[in-house]
Amino acid sequence: KHVRLYQKFGFWPRFLTAIMSKTVVGGQASSIKYSALNEGGRNQALVACRELTGSIDDGLNVTGEIQSVQAQNLGETVLRWGGDRLDAFAVCHGGEGTEAGRNNCYIKFAAVRPGPGAENRFENLLDACEALATERGWQRLVAGVNLARSQAYRQMLQRGFRTDMQGVAMHKPDSPAYNRPDALVLDDWR
Repeated sequence: KHVRLYQKFGFWPRFLTAIMSKTVVGGQASSIKYSALNEGGRNQALVACRELTGSIDDGLNVTGEIQSVQAQNLGETVLRWGGDRLDAFAVCHGGEGTEAGRNNCYIKFAAVRPGPGAENRFENLLDACEALATERGWQRLVAGVNLARSQAYRQMLQRGFRTDMQGVAMHKPDSPAYNRPDALVLDDWR
């Protein structure tokens, strides 16, 4: 019934999205926290995040989410730089009173620069998210991944993530957007 309702408004079902989680077992990874940057650094980070997401899908921009998490104190955005370029970032909600829920680190959105070495950058980003969770005392790491992003899904399985529930991504227009095997992106836009 729900799928048919959305179809009436031009949305079409695409691949399943798995909402996955794992117990935090500690983590050691260097990253820069958006909250620790001064205003100039934050502006530079937002430009870099917009450039990175735009390289994955033209027009993809989550800087509003980054700013909202910071302004409302909902969690943290971790940034992984490779020299003078942003390699990856993750917008994480955490703790009670957020979408994450008590004792959870919820990766609302994460993206890795595409190209050679992307799989390693993805591993390093997940390490940074787990390190953030450890630092904040959050016990579970939660993230959504569309199953069309098969490389990201496989890497999460190898790291011990297990599916808690599944949803269906509905698209208007009926196109894959960044739901493709080479996109190392995590998101859950419920």
